[in-house]
Amino acid sequence: MSKDDFKSMVRSFMNFPFFEEDFWGTETSVSGLSISEDEKNVYVEAHLPGLQPEDIEISFEKGALFIKGSKKEETKEEKKKYYKKASSSFSYRVNIPSQVDESKEPEATYKDGVIKITFPKSGKAVARKISIKK
Repeated sequence: MSKDDFKSMVRSFMNFPFFEEDFWGTETSVSGLSISEDEKNVYVEAHLPGLQPEDIEISFEKGALFIKGSKKEETKEEKKKYYKKASSSFSYRVNIPSQVDESKEPEATYKDGVIKITFPKSGKAVARKISIKK
């Protein structure tokens, strides 16, 4: 076996999914994040199925939106001698365009597993020429 064959074998082994948390049932991320805008607002939409609003924490600081959450589930059935305990968590960090009006409160709504956050824009960004002093 050559050195390259050994490296290839180790690389294949390390890429096997049991080293990933999802293989063992812990969800660390949630797919489905989109950002859009129109003339008046910037919109962030995240798909968070199975969560309730109290499971989600949203904050906005220095142009970055943070969406974090976790869900804990515990099931116990005495008749079947069944017990299940599971938890999942996620976090997003999204850079928001600088033209949002940070003095106004963003609006967040949650319906059918989708959170929508609306940031009002402060107005059109105007390009300015900067002169160089001699």
